[in-house]
Amino acid sequence: MRKARSILKVALSISIVFLWSCSSLKTPKPIETQPQAPAENQIPQQAEPKEQSPPVEKAGAEESTGNVSKEDDLQKNKKDPQLILEEALSTYQDCQPSWEKGDFDSALAALDEAYKLILSLDLAPDSALIQEKNDLRLLIAQRIQEIYASRLRTVGNNHRTIPIVENQSVQAEIKKFQNEERELFLKWYQLSGRYRPMILEELRKAGLPEELSWMPLIESGFNVRAYSRARALGLWQFIASTGTRYGLKIDRWIDERMDPIKSTRAAINYLTELHSFFGDWTTALASYNCGEFKVQRVINSQHVNYLDNFWDLYKMLPYETARFVPRFMASILIINNPEKYGFNLPESDPAAEFEEISVNHPVRFSSLAKELGIEEQELISLNPELRQNSTPDGEYILRVPPGFGEKASLAFNSLPRWIPPEESYIIHYVQRGETLSEIANRYRTSVSAIARLNGLNRVHLINKGQRLKIPAGGRASFSSPLMDLVKEGENLVYIVKPGDSLYQIASTFGTTPEKIKENNNLKEDVLNSGQRLVVRSGKPEDAIIYSVEAGDTPFSIAQKFGMQLSTLLSLNGLRQRSKIFPGQELWVIPKK
Repeated sequence: MRKARSILKVALSISIVFLWSCSSLKTPKPIETQPQAPAENQIPQQAEPKEQSPPVEKAGAEESTGNVSKEDDLQKNKKDPQLILEEALSTYQDCQPSWEKGDFDSALAALDEAYKLILSLDLAPDSALIQEKNDLRLLIAQRIQEIYASRLRTVGNNHRTIPIVENQSVQAEIKKFQNEERELFLKWYQLSGRYRPMILEELRKAGLPEELSWMPLIESGFNVRAYSRARALGLWQFIASTGTRYGLKIDRWIDERMDPIKSTRAAINYLTELHSFFGDWTTALASYNCGEFKVQRVINSQHVNYLDNFWDLYKMLPYETARFVPRFMASILIINNPEKYGFNLPESDPAAEFEEISVNHPVRFSSLAKELGIEEQELISLNPELRQNSTPDGEYILRVPPGFGEKASLAFNSLPRWIPPEESYIIHYVQRGETLSEIANRYRTSVSAIARLNGLNRVHLINKGQRLKIPAGGRASFSSPLMDLVKEGENLVYIVKPGDSLYQIASTFGTTPEKIKENNNLKEDVLNSGQRLVVRSGKPEDAIIYSVEAGDTPFSIAQKFGMQLSTLLSLNGLRQRSKIFPGQELWVIPKK
């Protein structure tokens, strides 16, 4: 066990250093193996001393030097870094057959030996072998983590159970639920019935502990529209970046963080990854709440920087995260034995039931509900991810009450296309040192208007990099993202502003950081003010070229092709007051 912990310590330490600082490294190329040297020049494997064979006389120059011992050979080869790297690579490769056979100890021992070999290298700062050494070190660290994770998944059922304890911290949370939070707890438990059967089914498919189905009780109170101060949203409280990372779509029409099924699957993927990384469910839960890198930094700050027990690092975590695991355990204890803790749990709500139909254009829920003879709230409740209380612009699977599928399909096709109003706000990313008052003055609006639009509390605390919606209208002395776009041939180019990040730019223009890096041949995520980034390359999907005619305006062109004005502007790098001229070629996407 101590050996496994030692290996895990090496893996975690190396991974943090290199997976953070070397994220742009390419897949290391194999170390070229030189032709095999004569047997006497190989580094002998360490073994128990055996009886020496009689010296073998050798001809030529070796006769004058006498016999060369294995110890002398080893010392000689230790001075040749290339040979040591070759030996380390060979030892690294030895782990694969053992791993495939399920012999984890032998596989880890091979990696441990390979790591010792590269640690023994003392290279000059300008050595050509430094890159090969670092590449191999990263390979070893990654393989150790893979083996350790697979070992956790295959040894017994440890990954299917969460150790529930009732220590002093858990008891403190039980008392809160028994007293000031009793009504909230009972309300959350009642709401759980709507979504928990679905969550249990998804957890069973993934082979994860069923206790995880109670996480939303602590995260969101089983409220699909729960929104935190940290801008986390939905049952599973995803922030936008993490939601996007695990495949949740977020745009003007849809925010899949509020969809119970899609967000549950994303949460399961995230939890599976966290458990594979830490090998401990309590730490995985803490990481889910505040992020794996923050927890890893706490682990690294310990005198012995490997994880032995979650409760060793518990009090070093942020306050809300430190409370999250005890609150989760307290809720499990109460639910499993309510009488012991003085609870009479109510009957939970029935599970959500629905039929699904395929739709392809925007229709208001109020119009569809009227045709079906149901309350609009029924459609809103079944489709919480839809932000406009309407179907989106494009193909979509809509949920309707049971028994209404056929009727809803017929009614939908008879309803007119709904054209939503243009967005009444622009996006501003807070820069270092900015205050809400300064931002309001810059955009010719008020602090209260910005606070109301963004759901800020009365203290109005904002942070560097925070995404703020700014009310549009009036004369503005500002630049929006569209004002920093230029169209160059078939490329749309964005001019980087101070405070911009790769993720923010990708989110603004409906692409991904990886795609922007690929289009601009970037190796790192670092951006510089004034840098020109291609945010869209080539002809937009479904777009055609339109030649501007006399009297055309961007708005009239958008209307002609059934487009949103904002879409037309973003496709062509225009701003709301841009001048266009006859003969100018613009991208347009005709309504289908």
